[in-house]
Amino acid sequence: MTTPFPFTAVVDQDDLRLALLLNAVSPSVGGVLVRGEKGTAKSTAVRALTTLLPEVSVVPGCRFSCDPASPDPGCPDGPHEGGGGGASRPARMVELPVGASEDRLVGALDIERALAEGVKAFEPGLLAAAHRGILYVDEVNLLHDHLVDLLLDAAAMGASYVEREGVSVRHAARFLLVGTMNPEEGELRPQLLDRFGLTVEVSASREPEKRVEVVRRRLAYDDDPAGFAARWADEEAAVRQRIVAARELLPSVRLGDGALRQIAATCAAFEVDGMRADIVMARTATALAAWAGRTEVLAEDVRQAALLALPHRRRRNPFDAPGLDEDKLDETLEASSGDDDPDPDGDGGGPGGGGGQPGPDEGPAGDGAGAQPEGGEGEPAPGGAGEQSPAPAAEPFRTKVLSVPGIGEGAAGRRSRARTEHGRTTGARRPQGTLTKLHLAATVRAAAPHQRARGRSGRGLVVRRDDLRQATREGREGNLVLFVVDASGSMAARQRMGAVKGAVLSLLLDAYQRRDKVGLVTFRGSAADVALPPTSSVDAAAARLESLPTGGRTPLAAGLLKAHDVLRVERLRDPARRALVVVVTDGRATGGPEPVALASRAARLFAAEGVASVVVDCESGPVRLGLAGRLAGELGGTAVTLDELRADSIAGLVKDVRRRAA
Repeated sequence: MTTPFPFTAVVDQDDLRLALLLNAVSPSVGGVLVRGEKGTAKSTAVRALTTLLPEVSVVPGCRFSCDPASPDPGCPDGPHEGGGGGASRPARMVELPVGASEDRLVGALDIERALAEGVKAFEPGLLAAAHRGILYVDEVNLLHDHLVDLLLDAAAMGASYVEREGVSVRHAARFLLVGTMNPEEGELRPQLLDRFGLTVEVSASREPEKRVEVVRRRLAYDDDPAGFAARWADEEAAVRQRIVAARELLPSVRLGDGALRQIAATCAAFEVDGMRADIVMARTATALAAWAGRTEVLAEDVRQAALLALPHRRRRNPFDAPGLDEDKLDETLEASSGDDDPDPDGDGGGPGGGGGQPGPDEGPAGDGAGAQPEGGEGEPAPGGAGEQSPAPAAEPFRTKVLSVPGIGEGAAGRRSRARTEHGRTTGARRPQGTLTKLHLAATVRAAAPHQRARGRSGRGLVVRRDDLRQATREGREGNLVLFVVDASGSMAARQRMGAVKGAVLSLLLDAYQRRDKVGLVTFRGSAADVALPPTSSVDAAAARLESLPTGGRTPLAAGLLKAHDVLRVERLRDPARRALVVVVTDGRATGGPEPVALASRAARLFAAEGVASVVVDCESGPVRLGLAGRLAGELGGTAVTLDELRADSIAGLVKDVRRRAA
């Protein structure tokens, strides 16, 4: 049984409830992206929405839910006669699993029948099932990029296209798109964020009374789901009727020139890219007016539309927190209000979800006072007088591409070569299971020698299942990029840590763009710590890096052994994902007994297992010992200096040329 919508009323979800209802009134708003920490009833609210949507009338027997009043002329199950009788059914909510295949999403053609019989035998996918309903993607930030692209293209065009080897199928796919995500597990790319109409942030209430009421209602629902639903039936019916009334009123709502000027001025003031934000704000403000039972868009509607449509479009890179400065918003609306605006004050009175949050107080920036000299790694362990306050990171830059050698089979990404479902075709093989990517030439070659034996008499090719060949493709995969960062006293010397943090931050940005998982191991004093277990959230890694203190000795061996343990555990969890270990150090080893020999033995563990590694040499000054290069050799990897790490570095280019020549 679907959880009743009023169950979510006691959670801090006013913006979420409003955003979902506005999309129910006007699906052209473009869907909702729900961001929030775990356990905040995001999925509960989305699933509960289905009980509020009016029933839909469909053509009996149509797998694509065509409307009998205006059936899709291109429906694969058609043609249907317009104006015929229909059957009513509740609106569906279709869930898209994170691990779904492309065929499961858009549908699949029976290639064998298409080649042998020339018929379009099409099995509809989830997009067809969600037509005229809700398509819900839990953990949308973990969905593969190519699936997100297909999903958002269908949502924008209202149709799904399947093209396979010259055979094409098109069907209508208009649905309310809702995605939920936990930002701790990684972010969506900015261009994909922009494709969601609205976004809301949800969090658990900190008020004891509200938390008590959440638990009380949850327990009541678990004890008697039917009775709990019956208790809220009248309220749900009232909300459902209000949605129907708002839909009927929507075409009559007037969006005046004054409101349009406010929308344009607001988008310009917050420097959002493109024009999609203006269009979404206009549609949202119109839906807000219809929901309120008005035929005129007011300034308060524009304000609330901005709070829902703009925060995620202000995000420029993965380390920017989404948000909106409400004081600036009010000033912009007031300055752009015209005489024809019915409500120039426009205080809105609505919830301020998505408002800008001030950055954390980082305290006085490290200016180097009291920094250790080069030999300061002999100072006390962390917590003593040798510990330095966190140094601010230098400005990030574009890094050269670091990749894992060989060809992998990991999750799709943009770093290392891999055999994937998408990419350039490199060969053919017999299919293992369902055929997904036909290699047409190889299939014809396999069938051609048998045509006379199969009694071929006409021009058509007689194809059997044994003739079919699956295309093998080569693309790119995402890797686990494990950072092993030296935070000892020697790294704090000469203000080196700011440049080091800037370099790691640059590599984190690169990992975000290439869809990698990242982890962070730090070592200082007498031990190493897993500052961040492997995750898809580069935001979390950047936050841990920013607060990283320095000081104490350099237990290099402990850092390498800790990284080795992390990789061992991660191989059990995700054996197909290959690792790239990035050690950021000057190569010194001073912590523990026989530190140099122990570090060498630890490094050889990585070389013996064939783990790809790169040492970022942070040594500076006129006299250099070359310890990082020696460490890279023992790891079986390569060494680059901070300068060579830059994509536009002349030194890096010269080094690459010499390496290729050798």
